[in-house]
Amino acid sequence: MQTVATDEPAQAVGRPVALRVSVVIPARDESGHLPQTLRDLDRELSAAGIDHQLVVVDDHSTDGSPELLRALSTELPHLVVVTNDRLPGFGNTVVRGLDASDGDAVAIFMADGSDLPSDLVRFIRTMEEQRVDCVFGTRFSQGGKVLDYPLPKLVLNRLANNVIRILFGIRYNDVTNAFKLYRRHVIEGARPFLSHHFNLTVELPLKSIIRGYSYVVVPNTWVNRSEGISKFQVKEMGSRYVFIVLYCLLESWLSRGDYRRSP
Repeated sequence: MQTVATDEPAQAVGRPVALRVSVVIPARDESGHLPQTLRDLDRELSAAGIDHQLVVVDDHSTDGSPELLRALSTELPHLVVVTNDRLPGFGNTVVRGLDASDGDAVAIFMADGSDLPSDLVRFIRTMEEQRVDCVFGTRFSQGGKVLDYPLPKLVLNRLANNVIRILFGIRYNDVTNAFKLYRRHVIEGARPFLSHHFNLTVELPLKSIIRGYSYVVVPNTWVNRSEGISKFQVKEMGSRYVFIVLYCLLESWLSRGDYRRSP
């Protein structure tokens, strides 16, 4: 576990304060995964005694997901279903979920079952105990794991993350990992959001780092989807990632000292 705001582990101060956590789950044509993902999440969070809401945002699905979600909402009292009323896109969908959530902290969790509910519980406990602003997952440090990661995407992932790490002078090695937990004030402090697609997974953590919020890096596991097709398309995302990285890099250069926070 690593705190990179100061490059030293954050220390717990006093008694941990329990958080209400909103889990934002963007979903486009994920009817094959949603029931299991939502039931597993609700069961794990409830067993841990964590006050939570599951905010599923339907992104213009055509596979019957809206009807399925309405049925699931009668079974899962913590489930909130909203619709992305903007253009289709991962970023637009997540932002719609952020707007609809009401938790003290917000996690972004994938609908396809690639993230583990047990990891989310660890993220939440880490945030409560260490009182940091963000908890970032890493799949590529000791304790992290990837299962059945497609080799071409793995190579591009490591290349992109190492470039980002060098450009921003940080030790965190999995910026593109969508699975992260943010306190509410971090989400509000990172606005406005520029990313309409998967590049939001880079915009959120980079803005959090640049704007001086504290964070801890915790290993997590990623499991490739068991069915369906990934919505992430490498050839469509390259220029968008470059844009948001350059934007954040420019902000970090031109705003030095502007976001310093009191201990």
